[in-house]
Amino acid sequence: MASKFKNVLVTGGAGYVGHVLTPRLLAAGYNVTVYDSLFFGCRLPNDPKLRVIKGDIRDTAKIAEAMKGQDAVLHLACISNDASFELDENLSKTINFDCFESIVVAAKSAGVNRFVYCSSSSVYGVSDSPNVTEDHPLVPLTLYNKFKGMCEPVLWQHKADNFTCVTIRPATVCGYSPRTRLDLSVNILTNHAINKGVITVFGGTQMRPNLHVEDMVDAYQLMLEAPHEKIQGETFNIGFQNHSIANIAQIVKKVVEETFPEKGEIGIVTTPSDDNRSYHVNSDKIKRVLGFTAKRTIEDAVRDLCRAFKNYMLPNSFDEDWYYNVRTMKKIGAK
Repeated sequence: MASKFKNVLVTGGAGYVGHVLTPRLLAAGYNVTVYDSLFFGCRLPNDPKLRVIKGDIRDTAKIAEAMKGQDAVLHLACISNDASFELDENLSKTINFDCFESIVVAAKSAGVNRFVYCSSSSVYGVSDSPNVTEDHPLVPLTLYNKFKGMCEPVLWQHKADNFTCVTIRPATVCGYSPRTRLDLSVNILTNHAINKGVITVFGGTQMRPNLHVEDMVDAYQLMLEAPHEKIQGETFNIGFQNHSIANIAQIVKKVVEETFPEKGEIGIVTTPSDDNRSYHVNSDKIKRVLGFTAKRTIEDAVRDLCRAFKNYMLPNSFDEDWYYNVRTMKKIGAK
């Protein structure tokens, strides 16, 4: 563990990314506290260095108590995608934006040294720029994107010499996790290719950046280890794999046909889409400043998912609600 920090609080640490991140941090020697609503259950390992707190990030007193003794905070918790956000926009705003500053203040007041905020590359909305850098205007198309972006300047108001604040804008994550989401583009296409033999592409020309979940975790770990002066008040794009949706479908088709030859040819059906988000994210800054580059590809993510399906690690992939955020939120009646 190259970091000077020992104790790390991960909000949303039992989510899709959290189920890969938390074991990685434990293996690296960190003491990890996961603060999570546990809407999707918890399959984190039993480890003496792990404490799991079931809690709502809007519970100011509870999260302030959880901050005590922490050196760093990785803030992942949110209502995580447009469709989930739109189930109850008022509820989602209270979780994704209204309570954000109180979480930052609680961390700073507790003596936390570093706060890493997970924003989203979707804050850019639609852009025909060949390279969307961190300085590109934010043109959010949805309330989810809007409030993700609005948290960023709130964080900057609290940065101090002893409180390092950094924002990352990751691409859409893909690949296998013990809490795999099958409502994200690459994962959706892979599930359909394997289990239905056909991929439906909505639109196809939209450019979408994607990021392997293991690379996402690498980036979080780097944010704990990077020197204060290199990241204080900085925003970093993390989205090295920029492909059109049609191209992603071809990658999925190729890998699934190679892995499951017995299924024959995978069909691709194209249909119109009202989701116009399209942007080509430039990740040169994080490479230049911190030497970070993604080690894995979309193809690697699809292979990992194929392996998981082959080994019966993703059973009932269309029927089980917990793979799908919207279905789970509806089922539990989140409020």
